[in-house]
Amino acid sequence: MASFTNPSVVFAIVSLLACSINAQLSANFYVSTCPNVQNIVRVAMRQAVTREPRMGASILRLFFHDCFVNGCDGSILLDDTATFTGEKNALPNQNSARGFEVIDTIKTRVEAACNATVSCADILALAARDGVVLLGGPSWTVPLGRRDARTASQSAANTDIPSPLASLSALISSFAAKGLNARDMTALSGSHTIGQAQCFTFRSRIYNDTNIDSNFAATRRTTCPVSGGNSNLAPLDIQTVNRFDNDYYQNLMNRRGLLHSDQELFNGGSQDALARTYSANNALFFRDFSAAMVKMSNIGPITGTNGEIRRNCRVVN
Repeated sequence: MASFTNPSVVFAIVSLLACSINAQLSANFYVSTCPNVQNIVRVAMRQAVTREPRMGASILRLFFHDCFVNGCDGSILLDDTATFTGEKNALPNQNSARGFEVIDTIKTRVEAACNATVSCADILALAARDGVVLLGGPSWTVPLGRRDARTASQSAANTDIPSPLASLSALISSFAAKGLNARDMTALSGSHTIGQAQCFTFRSRIYNDTNIDSNFAATRRTTCPVSGGNSNLAPLDIQTVNRFDNDYYQNLMNRRGLLHSDQELFNGGSQDALARTYSANNALFFRDFSAAMVKMSNIGPITGTNGEIRRNCRVVN
């Protein structure tokens, strides 16, 4: 016997389910239980970024790498132990993920104000936003109410975090797997307007790629030799290293994207027009980036009575 499903009914059910999940996150989640949490995070981030401007990018990257592995659940913050394997030593994070001490400091201050109330996952989400703002970028309303994971997945970190060598199609697929579309991907890639990358992540780009400005490649080769110097750093945005702006896209127009995956956004493909638009319209980039960050922050949150509120972000309770 044949069965028929009304597509509009299916869509309505999916939409209701999505709303019920996201309804558990709210900007006002801590309004009565920890009303000063956002100010505590903001002050600590201002101190950290003043001390080291790069920290804004480092915390933003932590949040991205957290959300792309089983959702925004604070799992990236967990240390390895004799009986537990976390995500810190996955290939995309090993010797590059940083800023854990800043999150520790914030957590200590938040615990002093509101014991066992605010999750490490929410602290990371707020810190990522504040780091962007402190470097001149846009602000957005952070939905709150995530709880912390009791588990982590090194294998998922190795497979789900996009590679700096990825093609455009691979990037689109990686983001689509997390519920993010191509426009979200291109906007979120603009986070590379701040921060630095290690030589091994862009070596093949500066020695092998042909869609690269020759002077830019020569400059990068001075500190990134053919062999050795794997951890030598270079700015992802050659123009304004510690300023969150649309110069990243202007670099792409001039074939000065540092990573292979960066230049893929402007290389004769589907994202060329959008990348060009962002390069000329900083306000639009800021709006799209903010919207995409909210969307990303809603990936797979643990809510309700699931998970836990960690007392120490590095270990489960």
